[in-house]
Amino acid sequence: MKQLIKGLRRFKSEYFCTHQDLYAELSHGQHPRVLFITCSDSRISPELMTQAEPGDIFVIRNAGNLIPPYGATNGGEGATIEYALEALDVKQIVICGHSHCGAMKGLLKHEELRESMPLVYDWLKHAEATRRLIKENYSDRTGEELLNITIAENVLTQIENLRTYPAVHAKLFRGELKIYAWIFDIDTGEVKAYDPEQHAYLPPHAVLPPEEQDPEFATEFPGCSLPNVPTPTTSRTNGFIKELDSRPSIAASTPVPAYASAWQADSRGNTDRPDGRDTHGQDDGKGSYSLHSSQRHPMSRLSSAQLDRIYRGSGSQ
Repeated sequence: MKQLIKGLRRFKSEYFCTHQDLYAELSHGQHPRVLFITCSDSRISPELMTQAEPGDIFVIRNAGNLIPPYGATNGGEGATIEYALEALDVKQIVICGHSHCGAMKGLLKHEELRESMPLVYDWLKHAEATRRLIKENYSDRTGEELLNITIAENVLTQIENLRTYPAVHAKLFRGELKIYAWIFDIDTGEVKAYDPEQHAYLPPHAVLPPEEQDPEFATEFPGCSLPNVPTPTTSRTNGFIKELDSRPSIAASTPVPAYASAWQADSRGNTDRPDGRDTHGQDDGKGSYSLHSSQRHPMSRLSSAQLDRIYRGSGSQ
């Protein structure tokens, strides 16, 4: 607590006193540009990693960056989403997972939590679609590789859940909202963003529309001197991230975390292979991988009537 109080004093003297005009403006209301949904993990700081100013982003945080499907609970996530869209009129939503996620580790051993952490056990039921997808399609993966796959798949599953909210679906239908899937790597400080067209996690600027591009993005992402520590590896080399710069010299020397997004015949309605295990992408010969171009299909548990109401943007009757 002593350190927190010291921090309060530094905040007042070093930041607040030099940003009084900003806080005076914020005292009259907020107009955030982005709803940022991420994990409660203490190693993740949305404002710090994006260098956002107070008032820039509206944040939801919980264990595992989960969004329960619409109607599954009357918890704070749904209310906050509704407020962000209807009252604050945010135009962009980011769901950001992260490496070494404890919630996803717990999801992989869900039953073990029933007695020791019953509330966590119940909460992680909202990630059941992720757990089932992983169990059915990645039984051959273990350890860190399986965890990274789970983290990446979970972000996409939560976007599917997010789309079940009437306010979200209505704004998407009208072209008034964009949703982005990010993964923050604690080891490198870098973020990858999912590109639904290429079915791969790319540098975040690669998924922006042309009108939002910036000349600064044409340069390489800033680097820094890292301590000489072993880089975590997996049994597969860069199985699921496609770098924009695929020059052999770069690809051969730069280790990349094995985040994944796989599309299965059985669970996604695709038919790339009859055994339903066409998941690993194709090597382009330069150290980069991209996923097959099959379409991701949401696994909705909603009735046809509910889906129709969501599509039209109205609430349940």
